[in-house]
Amino acid sequence: MAIDALGLHDIDAFYGDSHILQKVSFALGEGRLLGLLGRNGAGKSTCMNVVVGLLPARGGTVEVFGGDITRLPPESISARGIALVPQGRRIFKSLTVRENLMVAARPPDPGSRHAPWTSETVFAMFPRLAERKHQLAAHLSGGEQQMLAIGRALMANPRVLLMDEPSEGLAPQIVADVMATIRKLKESGLSIVLVEQNPRLVFDVADDIAILNGGRVAVVSTPAELTRGGIDLTQHLGVY
Repeated sequence: MAIDALGLHDIDAFYGDSHILQKVSFALGEGRLLGLLGRNGAGKSTCMNVVVGLLPARGGTVEVFGGDITRLPPESISARGIALVPQGRRIFKSLTVRENLMVAARPPDPGSRHAPWTSETVFAMFPRLAERKHQLAAHLSGGEQQMLAIGRALMANPRVLLMDEPSEGLAPQIVADVMATIRKLKESGLSIVLVEQNPRLVFDVADDIAILNGGRVAVVSTPAELTRGGIDLTQHLGVY
């Protein structure tokens, strides 16, 4: 029986007294892309923060390839092969492009079936970053900063890549470039969770869909099943 790359099981999470995630469960299959959808405040980014250890779960478990990572600190979770492309990019603007990449570099897991990511392979995927490798990250355009955020996450040689709102604030052509990159990563066999508010982007690339509504999982399905199943997505997502 195949082991899921990532599994959340009955996760409860709080910010202060606010119960944000309520018994949240979903799974990411190995080599698949899971689209995580929901309105603002539904709990999508909170799920990502729980997975990477930035917010401790008060209940439930998080597993990576069958291993429990729920109580591990963020650096140990990263060492297990989890990398996050955070919402808002959060690059180090006072460092150069190359320095941003190198600060995140981690050797691949010995059992990894993926070719290792290096600064050279990142620059090959993002030629514009190669042209600007000695430039301060603060001077990059929004699209280039998003490329750098993705490249920095890849430098950790992850087995599971979490991407939180990668299209946010980008021009349509840059969004198309970012989505093309995500497709390439998926085709390489990387296991990916894509958090997005734009369902059209997700339906175009995802193997599986999980929809959060009010801190709970409302729907788990595939894009094809949702398209032909007549589920009213406006109920969970607003305008679609």
